[in-house]
Amino acid sequence: MAEKLKLEVSDEIAIKVESMNKWFGSFHVLRDIDLTVNRGERIVVCGPSGSGKST
Repeated sequence: MAEKLKLEVSDEIAIKVESMNKWFGSFHVLRDIDLTVNRGERIVVCGPSGSGKST
């Protein structure tokens, strides 16, 4: 059986985004995005190929 890992997540903010918008020409792809990621926290961005995950 695989060993479980304990993640240490702190209260320290590593990434904070407020009211982010992204346009490609006239196409509004991200609307007013808020995101906070604390140090040690992990997130996943999922979507089909070509959907703009790396944007």
